[in-house]
Amino acid sequence: MTTVAFIGLGHMGNPMAANLVKAGHTVLGFDLLPENLDTAKGNGVTIAANAEAAVADAEVVITMLPAGKHVLSVYESVVKTAKNGALFIDSSTIDVDSARKAHDIAQKNGLLSVDAPVSGGIGGAAAGTLTFMVGGSTEAFVKAEPVLKQMGARIVHCGEAGNGQAAKICNNMILGISMIGVSEAFALAEKLGLSHQALFDVASTSSGQCWSLTTYCPVPGPVPASPANNGYKPGFAAALMLKDLKLSQEAANSVGAATPLGAHAEEIYAQFGAAGNEGSDFSGIINYLRDAKRQG
Repeated sequence: MTTVAFIGLGHMGNPMAANLVKAGHTVLGFDLLPENLDTAKGNGVTIAANAEAAVADAEVVITMLPAGKHVLSVYESVVKTAKNGALFIDSSTIDVDSARKAHDIAQKNGLLSVDAPVSGGIGGAAAGTLTFMVGGSTEAFVKAEPVLKQMGARIVHCGEAGNGQAAKICNNMILGISMIGVSEAFALAEKLGLSHQALFDVASTSSGQCWSLTTYCPVPGPVPASPANNGYKPGFAAALMLKDLKLSQEAANSVGAATPLGAHAEEIYAQFGAAGNEGSDFSGIINYLRDAKRQG
């Protein structure tokens, strides 16, 4: 099987690395936080002294890091020690420009690379059911796909370098907007005396149907697996939604795209986070909207 270096063993990276171990790969991991390393070690990951040591003998290098600056820093530090012919897979959610710079770093050092951000949250990472949105050459995608299939259920080649990040940003802008819309509808229904179940039964089978309603319903009851039934413990934290909405607006500004709902969704999630809800699930936005004052 393949020797894989996994850099970034947080809430998403650790279960992803664990699934690679279960698939029979040798996984060498590194993270800056000792508690993440302890978890990874318990999952069968061999802990490396640093990122360079993790990468030295790896045929595949996977990064799952907070921001573009972290990805670029790691790439700059490890490409010189990477094994000849190694494939670099970045599954972080970062800005498109940084993703394309990371590809350039890899290419200049004779390495194949893909940007492959994910959708599916912590639950999907643990279950191995993530969706990977992949940007990069066809050659790199063909090489990456078998590895990604060990961690995900759907692998989509979105085009050339950076297009995986573009797809992720656009998708999550839709998600942020739709969750606000669904939450507003339930908050209005409550004031009108309409039960959660009644609205769900109507909207889930008619024109209001969407993932934010039928899979991730923001009120307790209709969808038992949604975070609303678990005190809004995060599957996808509000802080991460705000990060993705910010990325969408940076991208929109860079290409002159009009995204008024995306911009307003960013403002609403920024207010939600500033009120102390960064660690709450993003569907908890309904609790903020219930208390919001009507404008105009």
